[in-house]
Amino acid sequence: MRHLFVAAFLAAGLATAGAQAAQQLPIRTNTAGELADVCGVAPHSPGADEKINFCHGFAQGAINVELSHAGDKKPFCFPKPSPSREETMNQFVNWVRAMPDRRSIPSTEGLFRFLGERFPCK
Repeated sequence: MRHLFVAAFLAAGLATAGAQAAQQLPIRTNTAGELADVCGVAPHSPGADEKINFCHGFAQGAINVELSHAGDKKPFCFPKPSPSREETMNQFVNWVRAMPDRRSIPSTEGLFRFLGERFPCK
């Protein structure tokens, strides 16, 4: 009987830990400022891994869609070899932070504007 109690106690603890881990992390990226905040999160802050992963996925998805719709007139051209996603998004964060008025630009518009300045097509 005692083993059953210990097993039930441990299972309850694991279920609670799992429920806490499954809590949703609110991430907003409506503006370039919000996207920069997510992408520029301090590495050891709560939710940092989730925010950085979201940042990279958001950027990759937006870039893929934009380039697939651009045809021959691409708004930006990555060099070969291209920089890492992390390096590029860190540069985006710095670009947004350099001029506060950039914070209010819609997120994808800001990202594409940055990429066009940073990686113009020649």
